[in-house]
Amino acid sequence: MEKALWYLLAGTRGGENRARIIESLDERPRNANQLAEHLEVDYNTIRHHLEMLVEHNVLEKSGADYGTMYFLTDKFEHHRDTYDQITDNME
Repeated sequence: MEKALWYLLAGTRGGENRARIIESLDERPRNANQLAEHLEVDYNTIRHHLEMLVEHNVLEKSGADYGTMYFLTDKFEHHRDTYDQITDNME
């Protein structure tokens, strides 16, 4: 998970948006449309980042299609200190 977080947040161009998505989902679960509105980011961009975060086990989803809700995984929570270290260096 640590390597995945470094890659997703610090190693690629979308790291800042991914960190914003994680912060938003830390407040409460949301679907892609809610995230796009809340973060003022294009829906398709949000969908791309969500797919990457799910693929790397940072997020899990519940539901189907349009109403799919996204949650932080327990695995991510176990490595939150790494996330904090990375995002502290991003600011």
